[in-house]
Amino acid sequence: MAKEGVEKAEETEQMIEKEAGKEPAEGGGGDGSHRLGDAQEMRAVVLAGFGGLNKLRLSRKAMPEPQDGELKIRVKACGLNFIDLMVRQGNIDNPPKTPLVPGFECSGIVEALGDSVKGYEIGDRVMAFVNYNAWAEVVCTPVEFVYKIPDDMSFSEAAAFPMNFVTAYVMLFEVANLREGMSVLVHSAGGGVGQAVAQLCSTVPSVTVFGTASTFKHEAIKDSVTHLFDRNADYVQEVKRSSCDTILREVPSLCHLANFCSENRPGEKRGRQEHNYPAHNARISAEGVDIVLDCLCGDNTGKGLSLLKPLGTYILYGSSNMVTGETKSFFSFAKSWWQVEKVNPIKLYEENKVIAGFSLLNLLFKQGRAGLIRGVVEKLIGLYNQKKIKPVVDSLWALEEVKEAMQRIHDRGNIGKLILDVEKTPTPLMANDSTETSEAGEEEEDHEGDSENKERMPFIQ
Repeated sequence: MAKEGVEKAEETEQMIEKEAGKEPAEGGGGDGSHRLGDAQEMRAVVLAGFGGLNKLRLSRKAMPEPQDGELKIRVKACGLNFIDLMVRQGNIDNPPKTPLVPGFECSGIVEALGDSVKGYEIGDRVMAFVNYNAWAEVVCTPVEFVYKIPDDMSFSEAAAFPMNFVTAYVMLFEVANLREGMSVLVHSAGGGVGQAVAQLCSTVPSVTVFGTASTFKHEAIKDSVTHLFDRNADYVQEVKRSSCDTILREVPSLCHLANFCSENRPGEKRGRQEHNYPAHNARISAEGVDIVLDCLCGDNTGKGLSLLKPLGTYILYGSSNMVTGETKSFFSFAKSWWQVEKVNPIKLYEENKVIAGFSLLNLLFKQGRAGLIRGVVEKLIGLYNQKKIKPVVDSLWALEEVKEAMQRIHDRGNIGKLILDVEKTPTPLMANDSTETSEAGEEEEDHEGDSENKERMPFIQ
């Protein structure tokens, strides 16, 4: 039951229109979707069934109202994550029933408060986690998943903030205990989480970051990581070589001692194959990293474990290698599962290695750790206010352009976060191929491959 009356609702509508830079229309509304006459409806992206891009459509749905302990948010921007692509394919454990509205994070303005909600007021600028339903003009979510945003943080930045930075922070500091002088390997370094990891690592002195990414991203992200490798190359040897060189540069006495030993033992060959000397043993033990952050899975699991130093931590937080085509592939799933190295606990014990997993959505919505996450968000906002971190936004897309946005993330073409901007007007080309549908949500299915012939023109920041 909402607390606001009709007058408060009209006042909020005018405030929202003013925020959007529009004059309130007669009756308190702005464009068609906000007039009082149809105030109970909203636009939302609907997933009609699991499968390809043709399962996504833009529909009109009943506007939700906040229940006890919930806030109603007028959405300004939504985050698009790789998990959304996997949801669309039905490529997750225990997928929900369709039709559904995808999306797990958004930003916007508080429009109404449910009973017993404290600490927030109508008009507050916020970002929030949502257990689905984020890709809509209005969402309702429990107050424990909502956070106020700084005055100088844009709505697009706020929508790019929760999933990426909370995931990166918890893995680095809560699970792996990142400290000064440690080293980190992160896959998909050009993505939203990868860039968040790189920024957070820069807040700790002398942390070495190794990253893998598609070659075309290297120029754009080269300054955010210490060592950058092609995602398709043999990064294991490259990481070992680079980590070894880094240690020897930081501790030159090891190099001098190694040279002295080899020069004063006549009849023995110099080189990496010599491993009887203390200095060389130190060099060998330096190879590898302290933390591996793996969102790929498959054969990268075994590679990651092989790269860990003693007391190192491997964290799996995704399985994007299972996604190859537009729809769910049993072959890709089976291949990725088969390639995962079977973990032997005795071997972990003998090698002093740690293996862990992390799912932010499960931690929030299934395991009840919203209090822990609120503390993390407060620390992250502090770092943002100190100008130490800043979300990287790849591009902004209208709701009508959701298919093209999802194709971009499927192609691994993004550097940073893709954002659905609720107020953005689609490009003419997108509008001609609009996913707008009737109230019933019925739409003639697209032919597979049609979108491949259409140029995608997002607004790139």
